[in-house]
Amino acid sequence: MTQAPSLSPTPPAGDEPDLSEGWGEQRSRLRKDLRRLDVLFFLICTLVGLDTIGSVAAQGPQGLTWMVILAVLFFLPYGLLVAELGSAFPVQGGPYVWTRLAFGRLVAGVNQLLYWISNPVWVGGSLCIIALTTWEEFFTPLPGFWKYIAGFVFIWGGALAVVQSVRIGKWVPIAGAVARVVLLGFFLVSVVVYAAEHGVHALPAGEFTPTYAGFVALVPVLIFNYVGFELPSSAAEEMKNPRRDIPLSILRSGLAAVLLYGGPILGILFVLPSQEIGSLGGFIDACKAVFTVYGGSIAADGTVTLTGLGSVFGGIAAAGLIIGLLTSGVTWAMGAHRAQAVACADGAGPAWLGRISEKHGTPVRVNILSAVLGSILFVVALNLTGGDGEKYFAAGLGLTISTTFISYVITFPSLAVLRRKYPDQERPYAVPGGRVGAWIVSALATGFVAFTVIVLVWPGFGVGWFGTAGNPADSLPESFAGQRLPYTLSQVLPLLLFVVIGLVFYAAGAPARRRARDGAVEGG
Repeated sequence: MTQAPSLSPTPPAGDEPDLSEGWGEQRSRLRKDLRRLDVLFFLICTLVGLDTIGSVAAQGPQGLTWMVILAVLFFLPYGLLVAELGSAFPVQGGPYVWTRLAFGRLVAGVNQLLYWISNPVWVGGSLCIIALTTWEEFFTPLPGFWKYIAGFVFIWGGALAVVQSVRIGKWVPIAGAVARVVLLGFFLVSVVVYAAEHGVHALPAGEFTPTYAGFVALVPVLIFNYVGFELPSSAAEEMKNPRRDIPLSILRSGLAAVLLYGGPILGILFVLPSQEIGSLGGFIDACKAVFTVYGGSIAADGTVTLTGLGSVFGGIAAAGLIIGLLTSGVTWAMGAHRAQAVACADGAGPAWLGRISEKHGTPVRVNILSAVLGSILFVVALNLTGGDGEKYFAAGLGLTISTTFISYVITFPSLAVLRRKYPDQERPYAVPGGRVGAWIVSALATGFVAFTVIVLVWPGFGVGWFGTAGNPADSLPESFAGQRLPYTLSQVLPLLLFVVIGLVFYAAGAPARRRARDGAVEGG
């Protein structure tokens, strides 16, 4: 029987698959400052992303139907899966360690590279463009050079927050969670006031009927809304009690996420005609329309003008939205960057990237590299799309989701594999049903993310097959209508590049792996 992996701060000698000595040197710099409430706020900030609310609402009422279906078939199994892995293997690096124990260092290293690099793609892509669009909608235009300046401020402001110590940095997700609750709560209250004064758009029961074409269009953003449970596990050794806090926080944040998504999406559908809801500006446009009840008007052509108190509330909401977007990127970075640092220190990447700052207790070098990559992507994408925000948003969000989900295709099966490899490992929480339950949960979670990758790379996959209604071309993002090849290239080429970078990173970790082997021989 394979011996269970050591979870002590200093792994003992033996044949168990411990992390290399390189990470052991960095471990002592971590600080246990995360409590249960901190983890809960961390997860709320992670799960409740404000950048995809408009994308779901743009698909009409069936978006809510699919949200409920996927909450049962994906969100629940995924939460059960991470609750077991996070409490059974509470080691810094979380997802990297799980895949390392299950499939070895090479697979885990390349997989972790994909997981990490999706963060700068997201921050420099869809998050940044929504933040800039919101600023221009509510405050002032950003012509020419000023758009670049504003983008860099957004990206590097987030990087500055990520490098801070846990004791300071944990206030970012706390602020982000509070901003979400206040912003979305105030929006819903305003929808009620708006409905009392102006009425709402009828939502015929037939429009809630789920269709396959709707599923293909919605599954990427809905499942992306539902992921992030594993991020606190990347900082497991900075928690006071990860075995207890991870499962409890997953349960509570999961319930909160469903409510915080469903309410605003329903509000948007009540306020805006379905044909006027855009994936990029849906939530922004709904806020402007609703806030006219405090001061402002809506012209016959749909143009919204806010005045007086409406303008004040609009500005506050816009600031809250930008803060929410920034804290989403920061919170994901806090987890993904830590896991990447562990991978590099373990020999799956350049050792110099695995250094933990003695001053901050965080992987400063990974944080800075991510900000550099995000800045480059922002400049390149803005130029390639000719400043077209919708096209930039669609390509950036699609690439973020597909890159993250390819890594999940490897990570999620770790549950069933580790059940078999380490049957005697203490599991404070275990997925019900024994090995069969573990396989079912792994299969559901893995199947959905794998399917998501397919429909992102080839939108409309399966539409029109076996008598299903619809045209595959209609599933392309609106900004890429009639441009399947450019859209596909915008997804496939970067993905191939990321895999190559992962292999290069692994090759760069050879000296660290060699030192670990030499040390093991001497110690043996």
